[in-house]
Amino acid sequence: METKGGGMDVYGDVVAVSRSDAHTFRKGNVETIRLLAGLGVEGDAHLGVTVKHRSRVAVDPTQPNLRQVHLIHAELHQELAAAGFAVAPGELGENVTTRGIDLLGLPTGTLLHLGAEAVVEVTGLRNPCQQINTFRAGLLKEVVGRDEAGNPVRKAGIMGVVRAGGEIRPGDPIRVEVPAPPHRALERV
Repeated sequence: METKGGGMDVYGDVVAVSRSDAHTFRKGNVETIRLLAGLGVEGDAHLGVTVKHRSRVAVDPTQPNLRQVHLIHAELHQELAAAGFAVAPGELGENVTTRGIDLLGLPTGTLLHLGAEAVVEVTGLRNPCQQINTFRAGLLKEVVGRDEAGNPVRKAGIMGVVRAGGEIRPGDPIRVEVPAPPHRALERV
């Protein structure tokens, strides 16, 4: 990946797209999703300028929605399968399942060009919650680990906001545009 001066290359592709109009843990796979600039995924419960995640709404419903689009790398599904957890695209609540991109290694502000028109700006890491254990007992320990210093390592994908709208479908290319240095590591949002 080119990291100097905000370079852009093709790095991967879309494996699946998912949405849910209700606040459900899982999102159903669909043939295509439409991203709406500044809002999120059309027809998804998390669509909006202000935060829609229920626990965050309870704290402050006026805070900006930095979680308009949730992306998870298919490589996580493979890692979970190797640990005995069968997880399919959309089952962890993601809107876009990717392949071939180190999502967790991207800096804040990276632009993901999905398909022909859509652009998502990466805002941070998903902070997995206890609902993951309700879905599959013991899964939370697989998606939140600890590094050598005891700091949490979140592996349940990244969040972003829609900068340019457009349709996305499985098989679409993903191009990564890294911002100019200095880079800021992803933090939970």
